[in-house]
Amino acid sequence: MADEEADRRDGRSLRETVTVVLLSVTAVLTAWSGFEASKWGGEMSIAFSRASAQRIEASTERSHADAAREIDLQVFALYLQGTATGNDLLADFARDRFTTHFEPAFEEWLASRPLQNPDAAPSPFALDSYVPPGQVEAAEADARADALFARALVSNQRGDDYTLVTVLFALVLFFGAFAGRFRSHRASWGMVGAACVLLVVGVGFLVSFPKIV
Repeated sequence: MADEEADRRDGRSLRETVTVVLLSVTAVLTAWSGFEASKWGGEMSIAFSRASAQRIEASTERSHADAAREIDLQVFALYLQGTATGNDLLADFARDRFTTHFEPAFEEWLASRPLQNPDAAPSPFALDSYVPPGQVEAAEADARADALFARALVSNQRGDDYTLVTVLFALVLFFGAFAGRFRSHRASWGMVGAACVLLVVGVGFLVSFPKIV
C-alpha cells in the first residue's frame, strides 16, 4: 500500500514537472508567435501604404500623359484643318509645333499613306510609337503598386498563420493547466499527452513559417 502511494506521488510529481516545462515552453512560443504576427501585420500595413502611394503617382503621371495628348490632339486638328482647306500656312504652322513625342508617330502614320491605304492606322495616336510623357511612368507605377499590393496580401496571410498558431498554443496551455484537475491518473496524462501533441504540431508550423527577426 505504501509502495502504491509512493508510486502515485512519483507519477504525480513527474506529471507536474512535465506540465511545468510544457507550459513554460508554450508560453515562450506563444509570445514569439504573437510577435511574428504583429511584425507581419506591420509589413502588411507598410506595403498597403506604399501601394497607395504608387497608385497616386500613377494617377499623377497619367494626368500628365492625358494633358500632353490633349495638346497633341489640338495641334493635329489644326494641321488637318489646314490640309483639308488647302491652307498651307495653317498646316505648316501646326506642323512646326508638333511635340517631339508626337513627331515620330506622325511621320510613321504619314508614311503609311492613310488616304490610300485602308489598313493604315486611323491616326498617329493609334500607333505604338506615340508615347506621351507620363504614360510609361504611369504604367511602371501601376506595376509597382500591383507588386506591393500582392506583397501586402502575402504578409496578411502570414500574420494570420501566426495568429492561428497562437490559438493552437493557447489550447496547449488550456490542456496543460487542466491536466491536474482530474482525479484519474490516466485522464491527467491524457490531457498532458494531448497538450504535447498540439505543441509538436504548433512547433512544426512555427518552424515552417517565414520569420521577421
